[in-house]
Amino acid sequence: MSDEDRKNEEHKQAMQALKAEREAMMAEKTDEAPGLLLVHTGDGKGKSTAAFGMVARALGWNQKVGIVQYIKGKWITGERQFFKRFPDSVRYEVMGEGFTWDTQDRARDIAAAQAAWATSLEMLNDPELDLVILDELNIALRYDYLDVDQVVADLMVRPRDKHVVITGRNAKPELLAIADLVTEMTLVKHPFEQGIKAQRGIDF
Repeated sequence: MSDEDRKNEEHKQAMQALKAEREAMMAEKTDEAPGLLLVHTGDGKGKSTAAFGMVARALGWNQKVGIVQYIKGKWITGERQFFKRFPDSVRYEVMGEGFTWDTQDRARDIAAAQAAWATSLEMLNDPELDLVILDELNIALRYDYLDVDQVVADLMVRPRDKHVVITGRNAKPELLAIADLVTEMTLVKHPFEQGIKAQRGIDF
């Protein structure tokens, strides 16, 4: 047997063992999962991007989605322009007043966050929606614009089948404790550090 044939045979055996291990693991899992709570946090880019990718995935399965944006304000973004093409499947609400360093008005920011949470509750309790994206909710919680204990309590009593994705840096420990999945985006390198501003189609 040649070295190449031996490598191929070893690879085949290793993959057969891996397949058996995988099948045994999957046999212990269930398809009957309740609605999941996912948190995308961390200093790296891609938290909202990942959430909007899940919106596209949900639409692929003819599911309906609700989106509440907490901070980004009236920015014209690629995702907003794209998802408005699906008015029957996506409810898209831009509720923020803009970045906190732009508004410079804590009372106004609190009022906007509270209005956004009221809309979020509507979506969480809307039986037509399969997935709800709460974009940058973590920022509103970080600045204590909302009561994290109340937010956690409301999330815990949402309909059993409702999937929720929450994005933003500095996710509160109380939120992480109830999440089913937590992903932390890590910043390694960013074009902004090289003097490059946010780019259409990449950053917004």
